[in-house]
Amino acid sequence: MTAKPGDRQLEDWQVVVGLEVHVQLLTKSKLFSPAPARYGDQANRNVDVVDVALPGTLPVPNAAAVDMALALGLALGCTVRRRSVFARKHYFYPDLPKGYQISQFDAPILEGGAVPVDGRLVPLTRIHLEEDAGKSLHAEGEDASFLDYNRAGTPLLEVVSEPALGGADEAERYFRALRRLVMALGICDGNLAEGSMRADANVSVRRPGAPLGQRVELKNLNSPRFLGLAVAHEARRQIEELSAGRTVQLETRQWDSDRGESRAMRTKEVAEDYRYFEDPDLPPLLVTDEQIARVRAALPELPDAKRDRFVAALGLTAEDAAVLTSERDVAALFEGALLVHDNARALANWVKNEVLAAVHARGLEPSEVARVISPAALGTLVKLIDEGAISGKVAKDVFAELCAGRGTDPVRIVDDKGWRLQRDDAALARVVGEVIAANAADWQKLIDGKDKLLGYFVGQVMKQAGGTADPKDVSRLLREALAKQRG
Repeated sequence: MTAKPGDRQLEDWQVVVGLEVHVQLLTKSKLFSPAPARYGDQANRNVDVVDVALPGTLPVPNAAAVDMALALGLALGCTVRRRSVFARKHYFYPDLPKGYQISQFDAPILEGGAVPVDGRLVPLTRIHLEEDAGKSLHAEGEDASFLDYNRAGTPLLEVVSEPALGGADEAERYFRALRRLVMALGICDGNLAEGSMRADANVSVRRPGAPLGQRVELKNLNSPRFLGLAVAHEARRQIEELSAGRTVQLETRQWDSDRGESRAMRTKEVAEDYRYFEDPDLPPLLVTDEQIARVRAALPELPDAKRDRFVAALGLTAEDAAVLTSERDVAALFEGALLVHDNARALANWVKNEVLAAVHARGLEPSEVARVISPAALGTLVKLIDEGAISGKVAKDVFAELCAGRGTDPVRIVDDKGWRLQRDDAALARVVGEVIAANAADWQKLIDGKDKLLGYFVGQVMKQAGGTADPKDVSRLLREALAKQRG
């Protein structure tokens, strides 16, 4: 590929993207069986007779999964079908024991709605429930593949957008917004490394004003970054094909993140290929008004509403509010710290500039922020600064101790280390006198008018005081001494 997303070649084309995002639900058991829906266990440990389709077994829908579907639908303004239907989607693959997947086709549980993305509503076609397949493992150098059915039957929500995204950047931001929402709702952990969210992207290109072009599906993109790279690459590939007088084929392609390119997997299937029909083992899924009211009453504050509240009620900037609400756990840290100390702006600055920097430095995800510092510790630390008990520099030293696991209580760390600011003017004046005596030549230059040296003396006094002096007090005492010397 020679063109890049910003090249003039792309300026003459319009990229159109529709996404199908699979959201793995945080239920204790699978969608149609009592087997645990748990990641990371020994292979084929969490398998029930229903999952592997033993004769005579019957599926039973998981009520918790239905409630989670309703929660997402209500959050996104979807229309809830009071009567939806499970359908069998037929295809043959080793990790699909039944020879079909239980999904929903022409009667999904949710229709319409929209995902808010940076002030814009991206319309949805539908959201439906379905079960996940198992996992095929292909060991290098082995003559056989291995099958792990732990994932088979895990409940998924497939969130299908309209072809309304204008390229790689919008697709990436949409994925992030949806991830932020499902995590805030508590229906998905958003763990990308474990495949908790995976996207299939349908990409096409056209000249402005022309009908939609032939779409190509990109499968199993498990992070916003890979999604953006894959969509941008596919758009460039299609443009090069069309610019050379060739046609774009309806096909499914696999993204190779190591090589930064996609490869053809198979000709794209259409609905008829899957031979959908209503699952005879499952009755229609009925949703009552009482069930909807119960789920609606339990909805938490959504990320966009929380962001707006942080701006309106707490006086934060839009940028700071966006950072704090980018992850549920980051927002929880901030709000928990706010219960200890009510200086919202100072806490926001600490989360943005110190805490998240420490998270990234340790190779953690923002969702793991609690491994760096607790809400109580953060609130107490900022409170110590605001009360004048410690300096900003000492606060960073205390934070380093907390991050290293050498204590959990900032107050105790400060006292054990002797880091509280000195409030004894007489003791501090002695330190000032010692520093002046040790730097007599520079002090004389300061007396003679070289005022820039004042900062040097403040630093020297702070150093000799071990960081326990308030810079304001140090500066005041130095200025008083200087005024006496100058007469």
